[in-house]
Amino acid sequence: MSSTREETPAHAPHFDVSGVTSEGAAWLATAGTYPRSTLALWEERPDAPVVLPCGTAFDIVSAPAVFGRRMLDRLWDEGPGSGPVAAFRGRMLLFAAPGTAPRLPSLLHWEEFGRTGAIPPLLCHGVGDAVTVPAPMSGAPSSSGARWLVAPDTRRPWLPGAEILLWAAVRAARAAVRISIFPPADQDAKVYD
Repeated sequence: MSSTREETPAHAPHFDVSGVTSEGAAWLATAGTYPRSTLALWEERPDAPVVLPCGTAFDIVSAPAVFGRRMLDRLWDEGPGSGPVAAFRGRMLLFAAPGTAPRLPSLLHWEEFGRTGAIPPLLCHGVGDAVTVPAPMSGAPSSSGARWLVAPDTRRPWLPGAEILLWAAVRAARAAVRISIFPPADQDAKVYD
C-alpha cells in the first residue's frame, strides 16, 4: 500500500504536544551542524530549548513583544500567514526565509526615511548568528521563558521573506499610530451656520 504522506524516520522523536510535530522538530534540527544529536536530545529531554544557527534553514526577525504581536496579527488577518513564531525574553521571534536578515534592515531604512520611526528596532539574525529556540514541548513558558506561538509542523514550512515582513511591520506601525492627512480641529474655532 502506497502513501503520499512522508514517513517519519525512526530517529525522529514523536512529540505529544499541541504544536511542534516530529516533522517540525526534524526541520528545526536541520539548522544545526548535528541534526541527529539535536533530535536525540529532544527525544531524551523534550522540554530542552536549544541554540540553533541562523542562515541556512531559517533567519529570525526579533521584534519587541507587543509590536511583534501586531505584526503577527497583520500577517494572519490581512496577509499570507506566518511561518513558525516563538516568544523569548519579551521578544517575538518570527522565523523567516534565509536571506531575510541582511535585506530587511535596508528595506526598513528606505521605508522609514524621513519619518518619525514608528517601527521599533527589529533585530535580524542571519548567517553567523544563533538563537535559542523553545523546546518542542513548550506550549507554556518554560524555565527559560521560551515558548512556541506558531509551532513548526512540517519539514518544509513556508517562511515569509523580507518584503512580507516589511509589509507587516509597516501595517503594524500604521495601526499603532493613526496618521491623518487632515490637521487636527481647532477647538477654539467659532463656527457660524
